[in-house]
Amino acid sequence: MDPMHEMEELITELNKYSYHYYTLDEPLVDDKEYDVLYDRLIQLEEVSGMVLPDSPTQRVGGELLKGFLPHRHLSPLWSLDKAQNLEKLASWHTRARKLIADYNTKNPDTPLPEPSYAIELKFDGLTLNLTYENGKLVQAATRGNGVTGEGILEQVKTIRSIPLSIPFKEGKIEVQGEGIMNLSVLAAYNESATDKDKLKNARNAAAGALRNLNPKVTATRRLSAFFYNIGYMDGIQFESHQEMMQFLKDNHFKVNPYIFYFENFDDVIAQLEDIQAQRTGLDYLIDGAVVKITDMRTREVLGYTDKFPRWAIAYKFEAEETSTILESVSWNVGRTGKITPLARVEAVELAGVTVQNCTLNNIGDIERKNLKYAIGTRVFIRRSNEVIPEILGKVTEENDGEEIIFPEKCPACGFPLEQRGAHLFCNNTLECTPQIIAKITHFASRDAMDIETFSIMTAQQLHSELEVKEPADLYALEFEKLVELERFGERKAKNLLQAIEDSKTRDLASFLYALGIPNTGKSTTRMLAEHYRDLHKVMNATVEELIELPDIGNIVAESIVAFFADPFMQASIQKMLDRGVQPQSPAEPVVINTDSYFAGKIVVLTGTLQTMTREDAAARLESLGAKVTGSVSKKTDIVIAGEKAGSKLTKAQELGIEVIEDEEELKRLLEL
Repeated sequence: MDPMHEMEELITELNKYSYHYYTLDEPLVDDKEYDVLYDRLIQLEEVSGMVLPDSPTQRVGGELLKGFLPHRHLSPLWSLDKAQNLEKLASWHTRARKLIADYNTKNPDTPLPEPSYAIELKFDGLTLNLTYENGKLVQAATRGNGVTGEGILEQVKTIRSIPLSIPFKEGKIEVQGEGIMNLSVLAAYNESATDKDKLKNARNAAAGALRNLNPKVTATRRLSAFFYNIGYMDGIQFESHQEMMQFLKDNHFKVNPYIFYFENFDDVIAQLEDIQAQRTGLDYLIDGAVVKITDMRTREVLGYTDKFPRWAIAYKFEAEETSTILESVSWNVGRTGKITPLARVEAVELAGVTVQNCTLNNIGDIERKNLKYAIGTRVFIRRSNEVIPEILGKVTEENDGEEIIFPEKCPACGFPLEQRGAHLFCNNTLECTPQIIAKITHFASRDAMDIETFSIMTAQQLHSELEVKEPADLYALEFEKLVELERFGERKAKNLLQAIEDSKTRDLASFLYALGIPNTGKSTTRMLAEHYRDLHKVMNATVEELIELPDIGNIVAESIVAFFADPFMQASIQKMLDRGVQPQSPAEPVVINTDSYFAGKIVVLTGTLQTMTREDAAARLESLGAKVTGSVSKKTDIVIAGEKAGSKLTKAQELGIEVIEDEEELKRLLEL
């Protein structure tokens, strides 16, 4: 037989066996028979000096790559809007039905059908976008920014469930899916790996492997992939999601079996609850499910916002919980002198990561959760998104563990602690090293005085070696002393001094925020700057004046007055002014439309907006005559709630304040 013809036959046969093994999980031959054919193919390739593009020998990983090249997708890869609870999911559904009804009213001759729904698992891996041309895999890329990703073709070729060629030969298509590492594969990998080489979690293992410049490393991870969408296709259209999924299956793509179709939205909700209950039994990580309208013409009519398709939404599951052993509690000192307990627990896997530290908030939290006698006992923990996990409470009700000893003196400086409410405080503000370093670091941070290249390491070094004890000392630093410090050459010293010089003319709001006034954040200091427009007027404000402002209650007002009444703070501010610090008054706001919906109203922004940043929204609101503040009170007129809106939304609802949650409605009111 002609060697080329024999190679083609072997490739066809081997790829068929791989498809049945890796994609269908239905092996047709044993490993020994497969290996005989594979070895024969290698022999033919070596003799002929040729390797065909879809040869399975290409999956072992090639030469080390020099870097990733950008790849522009043929069609954008959209993000999905997210629903954190059933109420937001229902809101999405209501909006979609309204848009469909509006279209049908205007187009009675070509109405859209009643919506039906598909539910797919939302995998926690790395998005893949594969390009096939005339049936051959010619490119694979990461999602990137949705328009341009990074080419990772050689890495993707190592994934045996991904076809190197497909039956569809007519033109070019882009197929989208998720690269994953099965949990069983991760466990097997770590069993044979050294402690140094063990992989922490399946999500990072998959992403890291696919972005490793050595495809041979990628091959060792034995990744898999599920596919769920065709973003671009020449010469063919689908009428429904079901039809598109069948096309993927017919072309040997691995489609997850957990896909459900419903006519009734109540069934969608029931299925989501069932998936969430069974997620721990899956051999891969998921962080939610995706709900899609199945009719393709409806999708075309509903279209997209700036970021998301209107016909699909991701339903994010609640934080995962588990239990582990509480091993110890340490106490950390913060910028304001607050003493915060940090729990060390026996390492446990939770939501795809290894957890060893958990928050306990304060001594009141410890007592409320019955954790006073919990060291050495089993506790419940919960992890939500990327936030440090929280201890929820003890598994048992008995006081059967060692006692958590509340400190009486500061763990850093030994100063006696004071309890205020549920918190412990160290009042040694002038000599307690962690407080000093944290204050200086905060003062120099980006949202404050924005001193470039400054870090907590810089603050520690300046404090320990040059006795920098307060922010004002930064403005007295000398070049000759800086260059004598370890890791401080001439260039670094000059750059730091220039950055400090540049910070002298920051705006008044940034300066006030940099001072670290207790109980105030960026929105409050910005409001103070805009209202008083002069540092000394802020410093001389009375409690009675302050509580009349929209963002300030009695506690905050008293904090501000007490802060500026402190002789040490007055002296520190005066030092800065004497050394050339000149906080700049804010420009007068430009009001475009005083007849707008928001004119004269006090507005609070909370949560994450999907179509604009909160800063952009605030600027637009102010241009329409609104007063944007940071906290909800009886003075508030409107609360704009984005994704993950928390206590501010709850308080607004309790007070009966108008809430705007629909971003399309918000954009209309903002006249965008």
